[in-house]
Amino acid sequence: MSRAAIVATQISKYFGAGEARMTAVDAVDFEADYGEMVFIVGPSGSGKTTFLSMISGILRPDAGRVAIDGRDIWALDADALADFRLHTVGFVFQDFHLFPRLTTTENVAVPLILKEQDWAASQAEARRMLEVVGLGHRGEVLPVKLSGGEQQRVAIARAIVGAPEILVLDEPTASLDGDTGRMVIQFVKEKILDERRCILIVTHDARINEFADRIVHMENGRICAAELGTA
Repeated sequence: MSRAAIVATQISKYFGAGEARMTAVDAVDFEADYGEMVFIVGPSGSGKTTFLSMISGILRPDAGRVAIDGRDIWALDADALADFRLHTVGFVFQDFHLFPRLTTTENVAVPLILKEQDWAASQAEARRMLEVVGLGHRGEVLPVKLSGGEQQRVAIARAIVGAPEILVLDEPTASLDGDTGRMVIQFVKEKILDERRCILIVTHDARINEFADRIVHMENGRICAAELGTA
């Protein structure tokens, strides 16, 4: 039986004031379950990034409630919210954001170091994650020596090294060719998604829609449609 990972209720976000006030996200309700991969699609400026920022603990809503595994994250104090972001959410950014002077192992170990884990133990866990994404043999290589697909997989390894419950991928195929992008998303679907994790993907790439469990469409700050994927 499915279990709710994320429940957002009537969340809204505004920018500006007075006549210049702009509604970025407008009273959105949203749910996603553990074991589910949800794609969030829509034109630029539709509110996708703002919406994800609110449900992942980065940007405070002006109205509404966000519960992760039943816990109201915006009722947390600043320290507890920072702890939530560090331990519960993993991010894979569009441009990878790998540290150019660190090896792939060191890049993957960074979140563990932020958690004040022992350096040797962090490196060992990072190497294990690189094995998971098929890059165990590239652990001592600098990012510049990796292909785009390999850099994306290093970014995924870094995002999952702390076993986050929520994994957010922002345009993960934007910098990849079509075949490589499909391979990366297929890998995430088959190897990373499990009953303890919920994955949210923001994308404009219709070529990867076949891997979605659900596709949620946003426009003008609202969810305008949702459909089951073909996965």
